[in-house]
Amino acid sequence: MDKITFLGAGSTVFAKNVLGDCMTVEALQDFEFALYDIDEQRLHDSEMMLNNLKKNLHSNVTVKAYHNRKDALSGAKYIINAIQVGGYDPATITDFEIPKKYNLRQTIADTLGIGGIFRNLRTIPVMQAFADDIKEVCPDAWFLNYTNPMAVLTNIMLKEGIKTVGLCHSVQVCTNDLLDSLDLPKDNIQSKIAGINHMAWLLEIKQNGTDLYPEIKKRAKAKQKSKHDDMVRFEILDKFGFYVTESSEHNAEYHPYFIKNLYPELIDNYNIPLDEYPRRCINQIEEWSQMRDDIVNDQNLTHRRSNEYGSYIIEAMETNKPFKIGGNVLNTGGLISNLPENAVVEVPCLVDASGIAPTYIGALPEQLAALNRTNINTQLLTIEAALTNDKSKVYQAAMLDPHTASELSINDIISLCDDLFEAHGDWLPPYK
Repeated sequence: MDKITFLGAGSTVFAKNVLGDCMTVEALQDFEFALYDIDEQRLHDSEMMLNNLKKNLHSNVTVKAYHNRKDALSGAKYIINAIQVGGYDPATITDFEIPKKYNLRQTIADTLGIGGIFRNLRTIPVMQAFADDIKEVCPDAWFLNYTNPMAVLTNIMLKEGIKTVGLCHSVQVCTNDLLDSLDLPKDNIQSKIAGINHMAWLLEIKQNGTDLYPEIKKRAKAKQKSKHDDMVRFEILDKFGFYVTESSEHNAEYHPYFIKNLYPELIDNYNIPLDEYPRRCINQIEEWSQMRDDIVNDQNLTHRRSNEYGSYIIEAMETNKPFKIGGNVLNTGGLISNLPENAVVEVPCLVDASGIAPTYIGALPEQLAALNRTNINTQLLTIEAALTNDKSKVYQAAMLDPHTASELSINDIISLCDDLFEAHGDWLPPYK
């Protein structure tokens, strides 16, 4: 029996979306869904929930929870990864509260910034352990990575020789969200998106062959005259000429222009939600007991296939019916010719039985490539730091992070990193 293994299956809502999607696919009916999580209660919850779904969807899949990771992975054909090392408490709290002592504020801190760097450093050893198991018990499996920081973690798995693609929601919803925001029609739209994760660019957007960007820019400029939830992205669109895929709360901390201790008015001017991610975590924790009853214990639970890429990728590989995705892959051969080849880029990819074939993009407009490179610099140094356990590389990654560097001196950056090393304790391997 073919197997799909879900690492981080205690993410019950996400497991429902991705594996619920898979249950609706004819070609996947004889698969085993192997669930693994270090949280035994959440693992049990997800198993119950998925078995309810299986019954109500009249699916023939097998749902099985595993308490041993290697057993869960053994013989897997596909692996879905959705983990968070350290959780909200203590990891997210640490990522936000210690930088605050240096007046360094963040919104999400799960990709870049000082929070993203340390999220990478504590997650990479876990990913390497996954890779070791995969090479031993399912070396030909495809690894579908949903875990942030997307670019770095996908890069690590590729370095380990694992067939990996990184998957992010932002590419899927970017175009429709923009058109909705500006009250533009969404029929017969052709678009082209490429860049890096959380900073990919809507390079082209046409309707029936007509370029929509002139009208988009006009409406976006008018919308900036009043408060709304996407002001950072519209400002980037105005100043750099293209719309960025990921949300304003994310992009506020990917650039040096928006969150600045010396310019506190920017927070209100651009409607920036500081500490947004901790707020979401707290709300999710508070709402989980009610949600648990609604999802886990609902005997009549059902599901409609979502837009998540996971099930469509697996279906395309199983049936050889091509499917197009926005995937995070290594920039081998210069898919984006003015970005480094050792970076992970986000480009259109075609999926079929032969695997994942990324699209050659060529050169990005130089200003977009330049913005991408400011983030890639930190990503590549973070990878080097994790592979060598060299503390100086962590310092360098932080010094080159656009937001951190714009706010703090070199000495404060080093001191902040040292404080974060101390606070993480055993969540990190020893650095020297």
